[in-house]
Order: sequence, then structure tokens, then C-alpha cells
Amino acid sequence: MENSQKTGGIENTLVYWLAQEISHLNHIFITRYIPRTTRTFDQMEQANRSGKQNLVEGSLENSVESNLKLSGVSRASYGELTEDYKDFLFKKGFPVWDKNDPRVFRLRKILIDIHETHVSHDAQAWHEIRFDDQESFANLMMTLCIKQGFLMDRFLTGIKNRFVREGGFREKLFLARRKALHETHGAHETH
Repeated sequence: MENSQKTGGIENTLVYWLAQEISHLNHIFITRYIPRTTRTFDQMEQANRSGKQNLVEGSLENSVESNLKLSGVSRASYGELTEDYKDFLFKKGFPVWDKNDPRVFRLRKILIDIHETHVSHDAQAWHEIRFDDQESFANLMMTLCIKQGFLMDRFLTGIKNRFVREGGFREKLFLARRKALHETHGAHETH
């Protein structure tokens, strides 16, 4: 039997896990509540895809600078998705739950196991938020996107700190080349 646990890299991070959850839930939401022929459907699908895919692509880059740029695009995509859910709630006449609302607080405190998903295609709810309740489902998505934004801000700070400590890809190549030239030049002098 194949091991279903993820191993290594970005897949073992909380930002990746939440990106996966948001991706699955966003698909369920837009399929149910946003007409497929609208620009909003396309935009929400693309913002969702951009959030997850740029996070993964950035993690695969050799360059810390490229990782930082792509992860920044990912972060912005979750901000865009948050606004889409806020607009949905406004247009439907539903309230945006305050960050101190007990329902939001409960969602923010859910313990996360990065090796399992909480969403399946046949699920009807996510941690007691029913998918047939538009207000609750949209507020769940806003809460998760805001949480992802917070986590992405911390993630980006980590990448920036790594860049300051280690330098960029081009800097490392330049130093390696300089060292190789120095060693080659030094070898010629000893002969």
C-alpha cells in the first residue's frame, strides 16, 4: 500500500496545507453558488489556483528571490479571494462575521494535521460549517483566506530573512565562480 503522507519541502508546511484546503473548498463553493458563465467564477477560480500554484512553484525555485516573488503573488491571490467572498456576502445581504465572533474564533482554533485533508468531494460540511448555508460557507472561506494571508505574511518574512542571511542565487554563483577562478589561478602559480 502506498504511503499517503506527504514528504519534504513545501508539502510539510501549514501554508501548503491551508492552500490545499482552500483550493478544495473554493471549488465546492464556486461550483454551487457562482454561475459558471460569469467573470466572477473565472476570477475566483484563477485567484484560488494562483494562490496554491505560485506557492508551490516558488518553493521549487533555486533562487530565494524568485521564491519570494512567487510567494508574494500567492499572498496577493488570497487577498483577492478574500475580497471576492466579502463581495459575495454583500451582494447577498449577508453579514461578514467579525473576527471576534465565536464562530470565527472556533474556526481559527481548529487544530491542523498537515498530513490529512478535511475536505472530500462528497462532504457536506467542514468542521460543522454546512456547505448548503451560503452565509456560513462564505464566511468560512473569508476566515480561511484571512488566516492564510496571516500565515503567508509570516512565511514571506522567513524567506526575506533567509535571503538576508544567505544571499541570492546569483550572489552564490558569483562567489562560487570567484572561488573557482582563485583556486585555478592559485594552482597555476604553484607550478
